[in-house]
Parts: sequence; C-alpha cells; structure tokens
Amino acid sequence: MDTDDRTWRVGELAQATGLSVRTLHHYDEIGLLAPSGRTASGHRQYDAADVRRLHRVLALRAFGLPLAEVAQLLDGDVSDVRELIRTQLEVVEEQVAAATKVQRKLVGVLTGLDQAEQPSAQTLIELIEVMTAMTRALTRQEFEELAESRKTAAAQLTPEELAAMTEHRRKAAADLTPEQLEELSSARAALMPEE
Repeated sequence: MDTDDRTWRVGELAQATGLSVRTLHHYDEIGLLAPSGRTASGHRQYDAADVRRLHRVLALRAFGLPLAEVAQLLDGDVSDVRELIRTQLEVVEEQVAAATKVQRKLVGVLTGLDQAEQPSAQTLIELIEVMTAMTRALTRQEFEELAESRKTAAAQLTPEELAAMTEHRRKAAADLTPEQLEELSSARAALMPEE
C-alpha cells in the first residue's frame, strides 16, 4: 500500500515514529497537529498530510523553538519542505560534531575505567550528564526520573567527592566562552519538558 494513501491510528503513528501517544495527544490538544479524521469509534486517525506536518513540527522543535513558535511558523505556511530539510541537515551536522565530542569523552572515561576496578560515583554522574546532552527533549516523567536518579547518585557521594565534582564543574564553566555558555544553556533548555 502506498503510504500516501494509508492512515494511522494514534498508537500506530506513535509506534512508527518513536513518539509517545501522550505527545501526539498533547499536539492535538494545543492545535499543533490535529488528526485529519476519526474512526467510527472516535479514535484519532492521521493521514500522509498529518505525517508531513508532524515532520515539520519535529524539525522546528529540533531547532530549539518552543511549541508556540512552531505553531506560528507552520500556520504561516512552511511550504518548502526542502529548505526545512536543508536546515535540519545543518542541525544534524552540528549534532554529529557534538556527538564526536561525546565519543571522545566516553573513550576517555572507558580508558579511565580500564585502569580502575570500580568507577567513582562522580565519574558515573559526569558520564550520565554527557549522555543526556545528546538526547531529545525529555517528557515530564523522564525529567522527574532523571532528577531523582541524580539526587540518589549525589547522596551516595562522600563530602570530598561532592566538593571535587562541584569544583570540577566550576572550573569547566570558567573555561567556557560566552558563546559556549549560551550553547550549553540552549542545549539544556532543549531537554526541558514541553509541558
């Protein structure tokens, strides 16, 4: 079947795209992505045009735009998908460069682990922080779970480890340029829940 002729129920679209049903419901509730139809039993049904709009929503979100601005842009007619994909490609290339930095950090951590019997909690916290820098925006539940796991990990640190970690972060922040601090702030903002 030609995918331009088929429709997807909300669960099918969520599974096919890797999004959550909750996210698709939220997009519908705020008028960002209303399904084109409903089944006889009232279930949301998306068509190819809806999938194209969803791609635009996610591409614009990947640029760090809040949902309200995404809606304004889409309602202003982002009709040339090629330009959107070109811009998305630029963002992906930047993410590849960032991923390469993360890869180097992971190799360094792995080398350190090869030389030690057990990694310190501080090392693991730093690794978790690096890993989360490469992820998508978090759901409210994921954000709360991450915050809780960080609290749990921090509570297991000795006062000396906690002080060393705090000093390490202070020194790392002091070494950053204003542009790098802004990039870091933007990256963290992109991880914040949408709600």
